[in-house]
Amino acid sequence: MRLSGKTSITRRLTLLFVTASSVVLLALGFVVASSVEQHFEQQDMEVLTGKMELARYALQTYKSQDDLARISRVISDSLVGHHGLELIIYGTDHELMFTTPKPHFPFDLMATQAANSPYRPMTWELGGQSYRGIAAELPSGISAHSKVVVAVALDIAHHQAFMRSFLQTLWVFVAGAAVLTGVLGWVAARRGLAPLRAMREQTLVVTAQQLSHRLPVESVPLELAELAQSLNDMLARLEEAFRRLSEFSSDIAHELRTPVSNLMTQTQVALSRARGADEYRGILESNAEEFERMARMIADMLLLAKAENGLVVPSRQVVHLAAEVQTLFDYYDAVAEEKQLQLRLEGDGAVSADRLMLRRALGNLLSNAVRHSTVNTTIQVNIRSSADAISIAMKNTGDTIPAEYLDRVFDRFFRVDPSRQRSSEGTGLGLAITKSIVLAHAGTIAAGSADGVTTFSISLPRVA
Repeated sequence: MRLSGKTSITRRLTLLFVTASSVVLLALGFVVASSVEQHFEQQDMEVLTGKMELARYALQTYKSQDDLARISRVISDSLVGHHGLELIIYGTDHELMFTTPKPHFPFDLMATQAANSPYRPMTWELGGQSYRGIAAELPSGISAHSKVVVAVALDIAHHQAFMRSFLQTLWVFVAGAAVLTGVLGWVAARRGLAPLRAMREQTLVVTAQQLSHRLPVESVPLELAELAQSLNDMLARLEEAFRRLSEFSSDIAHELRTPVSNLMTQTQVALSRARGADEYRGILESNAEEFERMARMIADMLLLAKAENGLVVPSRQVVHLAAEVQTLFDYYDAVAEEKQLQLRLEGDGAVSADRLMLRRALGNLLSNAVRHSTVNTTIQVNIRSSADAISIAMKNTGDTIPAEYLDRVFDRFFRVDPSRQRSSEGTGLGLAITKSIVLAHAGTIAAGSADGVTTFSISLPRVA
């Protein structure tokens, strides 16, 4: 299935590469252009201030009008070889004292700049040309012109032409670099995301018939190792759930097949010939027992299904365990007496639990102990209290449960007997229900068996 309207990670990373590189290159281009422009301005200022100092020195020797021609020759000689350099000197009464041929000075701007911001560079355009210049009021040697205005300007058209060409080349390079970065970013993103595509191909192998497949955590990058491990853990949980579901389906089919087969056989036999009322009554009573057993099994399976989906919410109250166990002893006393079993209780403790659910869990354990205990033995129940929990241990003497079966005794329909023969005494769901009830109360349950002594241990939180 192709997802439309979705932006791929490769495209996003490529756009991020292009955007980031473009911003960096634009900022770098701006810095370079500003540095070059500043460098040209500094070069121009060195020339301008040099000529201004030359004019200052010449004016200091200006003592009379006769010196003006000499000073003009000195200044003119100093301008030889400086193409585009212009200089003008005039008095405060705008009397022109010296100027280069065809000057391009805005006199009002020069006068204002000389009075307010001497030696400060300024630019202007005049006659289709661009100029940079400075102006200052300098002292002279005669009283008639105690101060004069000197302005020096430089044609910067060649600088501007160079900057235009430089900026054009720079922006072309920035655009080309952005495109190249986009291509390289796309290649890098594709290569960087290759492990994700490999993980996708690996997950396509997983099917209901092949849930055992796992992603190779060691061969993926560190950033994806946790994701791969999480997916492997999810696959393990799915495999376990699928296995349990398959076993449950097989077990329930096996358990329901026998009573259904019995009902069909008895019904067919009853219909094979005419019978008396007593015979029909006996057949119906036998069928009723099978229906009751099936009803109990279905009710137990519904309880387990609710427990596994967190739908069993205990109605909690303070329950004194010794009183509950003693009540169960009274209920099973007759059955225990038939097998010459002794029922003993030690200790007490209180927990916050659903009384009926907890009684059912303990009743299942006691019923299981009575059923499997050896004649003339003792069933011992010990209740112990600790700082934060109450433990209940129920021991009985009988056949030892093999160690490989201890982890499975709480599975639905599981029986230690490999023949899996149907028992009329139960549905095979008692221990599974007990475990679900204990887990619903935030407790734990475990089984142990050695030397003919089997112990079921429950731990429940204490009453706050």
